[in-house]
Formats: sequence, C-alpha cells, structure tokens
Amino acid sequence: MTIHNHRRQAVQSVKCKIITISDTRTKENDKSGRMMKEYLEGAVHEVLNYTIIKDEQSAIEEAVKEGINNPEIEAILTNGGTGIAPRDVTIEVVESLYDKHIPGFGELFRMLSYTEDIGSASLLSRASAGIVGKTAVFSTPGSSGAVKLAMTQLILPELGHVTAEMKKKE
Repeated sequence: MTIHNHRRQAVQSVKCKIITISDTRTKENDKSGRMMKEYLEGAVHEVLNYTIIKDEQSAIEEAVKEGINNPEIEAILTNGGTGIAPRDVTIEVVESLYDKHIPGFGELFRMLSYTEDIGSASLLSRASAGIVGKTAVFSTPGSSGAVKLAMTQLILPELGHVTAEMKKKE
C-alpha cells in the first residue's frame, strides 16, 4: 500500500486538546496556543480543550494524563517548555508517558527549523511526538514560528493519518 492509500484512510476530523506550557502566558497573550487552535479548526479538526499551565513537572503530567484519560481526545498538542533551561521539562514528562515514540517528528522538525527558520539554533530545539494508548501526543517549542512550522509542515499533514494508524486492530 502506498502512502497515498494510507492517507486516503486517514481520519478526517481529529478531536484534540491543546496545552500551552508557560510561566508567563495567559489566554490574552498566548499567541502560540491560539495559533494551534486556529490551524486545527481551519483543517476541520475539533479542539475539545485548550488550557495554559505552569512549566512544572506535576502540572504538565496532570494535564497530559487528563487528555489521555479522556476517551474523546485523540491527540494532545503541547507548546512550550521544550528548551534546555532547567525549568524546561515538557519533553522529559511527555516522553516518560509514551508507549511508542515517533522519533521522525523531532528529527524533521529540527531539520525544517534549521533550513527554514532559525539555522544552527535549531540544535537547541526539543520537539517530540509519541503515542500513549490510543492518543497521539505532539510537543513543540512555544515560539509562534516553531508552532507555525510544526503545524503546517508536519502535524496537519499527518494528524489524520497518525490517528487512523492508532485505530487499526492488532
């Protein structure tokens, strides 16, 4: 089966949760979270929950697990807390929950960041994706440039495909 046949089987509308991870953002100034929401809704996906939490391990774990434990949510998209500063723990938290890691997401994100956005600073970018049960989790840096790149070039083109793959019978 070719990739085109796989994409034909893709889920057309995915139910999502957006989590912005930041010590400073609010609903009023969270450009990246709003951008994720607009991109998803523009592609006919459904945002069931959008929240902003502090960059703290327990808060991140609790918010992600709430999404995983909600049978309606098929994908969780986080932004923020992915840097290398001591408080940036998003990647450690989400990767500890994965049943399956999707390493190509981070690899492609860094490649695209290098060639199209921030050059060598992309080596500091920690983006990650994986599967927890029947839920896809995508974690991107919190800058609007990073969110735009991840959403338009990686997440939106493959979100329905990833969701369809997770729903296959064993």
